[in-house]
Amino acid sequence: MDARTDQYVEDLAALDPITATFAGIAGHDDELPDLSPDGFAATEELHRRALADVAALEAADEREQVAQDAFLERVGLSVERADAGVERSEFSVISSALHAVREVFDLMPTETTEHWEAIRARLAAVPAALDGYRTTLTEEAAAGRVSAKRQYAEVAGQVRGWTGQEGAAGDYFERAVADAPAPLRDHLAEAARTASTAYAEFGRFVETDLLPQGREVDGVGRERYQLASRYFLGASVDLEETYRWGWDELKRIEDDMAATAGRIVPGGSVADAVAVLDADPARDCGSREAFQAWMQERSDTILADFDGLHFDIAEPIRTLQCKVAPVNDGGAWYTPPSEDFSRPGTMWFSFTDANERFSTWRETTTVFHEGVPGHHLQCAQVVHRADLLNRWQRLLCWVSGHGEGWALYAERLMDELGYFADPGERLGFLDMQGFRAARVVVDIGVHLGLTVPADNPFGWRPGETWNADLAYEFMRAHSRMDDGSLRFEVNRYLGWPGQAPSYKVGERIWLEARAAAQARHGAAFDLKAFHTAALDLGSLGLDPLQAALARL
Repeated sequence: MDARTDQYVEDLAALDPITATFAGIAGHDDELPDLSPDGFAATEELHRRALADVAALEAADEREQVAQDAFLERVGLSVERADAGVERSEFSVISSALHAVREVFDLMPTETTEHWEAIRARLAAVPAALDGYRTTLTEEAAAGRVSAKRQYAEVAGQVRGWTGQEGAAGDYFERAVADAPAPLRDHLAEAARTASTAYAEFGRFVETDLLPQGREVDGVGRERYQLASRYFLGASVDLEETYRWGWDELKRIEDDMAATAGRIVPGGSVADAVAVLDADPARDCGSREAFQAWMQERSDTILADFDGLHFDIAEPIRTLQCKVAPVNDGGAWYTPPSEDFSRPGTMWFSFTDANERFSTWRETTTVFHEGVPGHHLQCAQVVHRADLLNRWQRLLCWVSGHGEGWALYAERLMDELGYFADPGERLGFLDMQGFRAARVVVDIGVHLGLTVPADNPFGWRPGETWNADLAYEFMRAHSRMDDGSLRFEVNRYLGWPGQAPSYKVGERIWLEARAAAQARHGAAFDLKAFHTAALDLGSLGLDPLQAALARL
């Protein structure tokens, strides 16, 4: 089992050097994948062969059974997505090969001449990669497999920002090589200009060729959404029940928010409390650089506090970098360490051009989500446990419901452990919890074309059918996020169906599994042991995760 899946890792890294870099697999940093139809076909064939081979094997023990189940579920869904045309045609403000090609440069080391040579070679490969991708998207559009017009328009705007045509960030590619050593700087600058020009031309292609062919409606419909939901959750859920639960969960959280706001402004509303917090200079870092330093200090403190107390944190995992991203797209994310830990795990935070505050009260919970005990502890622990998990499990297996569910559970755990004693930071935690619950409602509602329940707990637009405008209005009413970040978030949900609910649905599963384990073990239940055993399973779909956790 391990030998076959390890071979799959090697084969996929050769076909997809971007995945190799993201996973920290050495040897491919100077390459880009073939994004033409032939390139996609080769990757799809690799999936099919590996799926058939692993399915034919017999697991020798429980460890191999978990690994086999995870592989068949994940790679099987990749094949389903390919058969449905999703793998080639998916294009949104957050998910496309266009984004992956740019983002991979953020992870490339720059310490040596060899590192800079790899960057130069990869930059020089950008035009050919984008030419192949243009052919793929053109063929997909001709077959009727397109994204919504909104996604094409927004991505074209992103490209203008990346290439310095508009916005405050300047040309991404020029900045990426600005610190290159003098002997290489001219060659790198030339490669950067070539890559930037290719991106600018691709942005115009998106706007002039793809946008007119895009769908008028944002919703993808039930069939496409069910596949997307299974992909992101690793489970089949009752979408209507989840939709109703999202409304109830949002109401529960907002009642808690109102009580917490009263601790900040006695007798005041949530809006009153937010105004006080935003006006407090002690809660505003004042600049991106100061915000990055604050993230790093907070993360380092939690790492030190948790080791040996709530988790056993291995030495390679005790380093976590915190960075403000080099683009102004908005959002926060985590990238795991490389296989040999020469590249540490990294927490990224991206502001938008519209951002005017660098608040700490809003983002303390983000540090816990992306760092410890969230994604960093979860993902870096998996990379480290080569004694328990095969290479595919450690480097390539990712299920959003498992991963994002754990990170949201981690935020909840920090509340339980008293880390939100400050009412302002707790309001920030609850605001993001409510934000995640609201997008369960929005994501399912828009993509399935549901109506707003007549008896919804907020008395908001009963009986109306969801669309993009209602989605933004609803998220605005249930979020304290700045306008630029919120618009990016809503566009993300509209273009990436099924991903946004995976946070709260995953958290729901983690909480249910912990409660079941507590009930089974009674007074003997050990929370630290439960967390360790659960994380040592690696990333799993929520259905196999529930089965595995039931045995803990």
